Amino acid sequence: MTPTTRPTPHPADHPLRRELPSTAAVLADARAFAAMRRYRSFPFDDHRGYLHQLETLLRTLAAQGVHTTLCLFDPAAYARYCADHGLAPDDPGSRSRYTAAVACTGATIPYDGAPLDHLLPLLTEEAARQASWDRATALLARAGRCTTCGQDLAHAAFTRATTALQHLLTALGEGTHHLVCTLPDTTGPLRAYLQVTTTPPGRPPQLPESETLVFCTVLAAALARPDTGALVCRTTPVPDTPTDDPTTPATVRGWRLRDAWPAPITAAEIFDAYCTDPETDEPIPPEPGVDHAPGLPLPPPPAPHCHP
Repeated sequence: MTPTTRPTPHPADHPLRRELPSTAAVLADARAFAAMRRYRSFPFDDHRGYLHQLETLLRTLAAQGVHTTLCLFDPAAYARYCADHGLAPDDPGSRSRYTAAVACTGATIPYDGAPLDHLLPLLTEEAARQASWDRATALLARAGRCTTCGQDLAHAAFTRATTALQHLLTALGEGTHHLVCTLPDTTGPLRAYLQVTTTPPGRPPQLPESETLVFCTVLAAALARPDTGALVCRTTPVPDTPTDDPTTPATVRGWRLRDAWPAPITAAEIFDAYCTDPETDEPIPPEPGVDHAPGLPLPPPPAPHCHP
């Protein structure tokens, strides 16, 4: 008697398939896509078509109950990864290994069914935020210890940064505040962003955890270095009732990060900074409905970690 066997289920239909998460590394822009076309094993010719096929695959996986994480595929980082690990870059298996590595150490967001046109800017923003955190952390790590008392200078700078942020939000008062911290660096300006809405006194603002961590780390790196960094805040009032009016007035203020503490700058200085193209240094017209105001004074900084 010939034994009968049950048909082997297709991998896509296997019960364990929905238990195994997936990761997709995305070539988010045309430049990155063009860089990958030099590899013969890369099977795509058109960036838009590539994104369309990827989105179809993501929807299929979601329909099967599979959780998928998105990360960015960086061709330059991929080439370095292959060189460091002795892998052939023109090989799909190498791309798969790189994707798994990036998912463990790089910026990721979950695929939630939203169109890629909506998710890719969020992923790019998250990658930029993590890159800023990595660079600021490296700068702080090089700060070392105080030659007088042995205090960890990075820890002291981070304490000052969190204190400065608290004082700053208190001084700004009610409203939605979009803060930008900029630090000059030999590899290019280092920036961090934080948006916070403060409510009437007595109710602490709700600070987004990851954004606040990155912002305070970059601010700490700026306070720990002799270079002059900058802090800019754009504030819009919180309306009493919801409104779609795009002309809500905004106030822009600025501080110079000098002597390990934010020092207010004048209205004229913030006007010049806000109305100058950062790449060409050419003047640009002021934005309608924006008031350029002097930075608000903050309480004195905390005592230094050591005293003479």
